Amino acid sequence: MSTAAGAEYLIGFDSVVKPQAIRSGHGVPVLVVFTSIDTAAKALEKASQLAEHFNSGIEIVVIQAVPFTLPLDSPSVPFEFHVRRLEEMVAGFPARIKISAYVCRDRLEALKRVLDRNCSIVMCVRKKWWPTREKRIARKLQNAGWNVILVETE
Repeated sequence: MSTAAGAEYLIGFDSVVKPQAIRSGHGVPVLVVFTSIDTAAKALEKASQLAEHFNSGIEIVVIQAVPFTLPLDSPSVPFEFHVRRLEEMVAGFPARIKISAYVCRDRLEALKRVLDRNCSIVMCVRKKWWPTREKRIARKLQNAGWNVILVETE
């Protein structure tokens, strides 16, 4: 597979904007839900294995929730920061990778609106004995019918 990193920046993810589900031009992509820069490499390794098996690309979905106290177009941490770090990281992977970044108010609702039910979704979570925010989101997506693959890291 060829290496290709791209970025799609979509702002204004509220009730006015109705985004389309993510699709790749090469079959059904493997989606990686970005949880943190520390766990992204582990999630990309698992997604690369799946993408190679399915002969498809990978899409990294970055969802940044902005509190209601801030304007939607002014998050506390610019999402370009995460995207630039991810672009540097994906340069070392042999799969076709696309990065899509969204700003929203509710992370779970944004994921439900953006993720395609036909895709495999990879989420990397830290191994803890209590349910972390990422684990709760993954469970809610699984209960709603998405195919979520959890990769635990320490």
